Amino acid sequence: MKADGVFEGGGVRGIAFTGAVQAMEEHNVEWERLAGTSAGAIIAALLASGYKSSEIRKKLQVIDYSKFRSKTLLNRIPFIGSFLELIIHLGIYKNNYLEAWMDSLLSEKNIHTFADLPAEKLKIIASDISNGEMLIFPDDLPHYGMSAHDVKISTAVMMSASIPFFYRPVIWKSNKKKKSYILDGGLLSNFPIWLFDTDEPKFPTFGFRFVKETINAGAVIPTPFHLFKNIFKTMMQAHDLRHINKETKERTIQIPTGTITATDFELNKEEFHFLYQSGYDAAKAFLSTWSFEQHKANRKERMVHK
Repeated sequence: MKADGVFEGGGVRGIAFTGAVQAMEEHNVEWERLAGTSAGAIIAALLASGYKSSEIRKKLQVIDYSKFRSKTLLNRIPFIGSFLELIIHLGIYKNNYLEAWMDSLLSEKNIHTFADLPAEKLKIIASDISNGEMLIFPDDLPHYGMSAHDVKISTAVMMSASIPFFYRPVIWKSNKKKKSYILDGGLLSNFPIWLFDTDEPKFPTFGFRFVKETINAGAVIPTPFHLFKNIFKTMMQAHDLRHINKETKERTIQIPTGTITATDFELNKEEFHFLYQSGYDAAKAFLSTWSFEQHKANRKERMVHK
């Protein structure tokens, strides 16, 4: 069965997507087009480049996750180091390790830029905060005077996964000689399942996201720091929740991730296995009741009622 796949952002929890993809492969799902934000962009890019779930799992098992927090001399100063990084560079850590890691993996499949993939095969979401716009790679590259040949997929993934304030913004200079500050795609759409929508789809679009029906923010706000943190979390989570309707839910695999957060970079073997198995089980359960014909019938019925 041909299908499109759209993966939500979620930091290290993206490991769960690999388990879900394994279940899809066991049901002979072939990916026609793929898209993702942040951690979802990592999985989408690897799948689009020809990786199978078993290969991705092996790569994820041997990563030193602490390297995703690329520390500078300032970071190593107790108490105030991270604060100084935030003030000076607008982010606590560099995100260059992710770019280098992705570049090495994609190179193994002889994939470098978006031009190395079939047209429409892969879309990655980032946020251009200089222009206040969503940035969809490679679709929006002409607006920057660039083409699919000009941007490495690894660079786009790194941009998409640059969590605000946790990572430095990516200062990107396009061919139009204009600088743009690029951050996590989740600022504008953490779950872009709408990307491939058409009135009469020939094959399904499956979404992969983490179980999240409400906005998770702290109830108590004792300091300005906590206020800022809650504003940020609300902003990151609220946009897509508003658009999670019945039609979206019935084509989306929702994966529990327990208490593991996006930036838990100290995962042990048990937590890794839990995330992988959670994704696998969620996809298996979803596929046991999924029917594309029923989904299309439901779509038509909803359109009539509208």
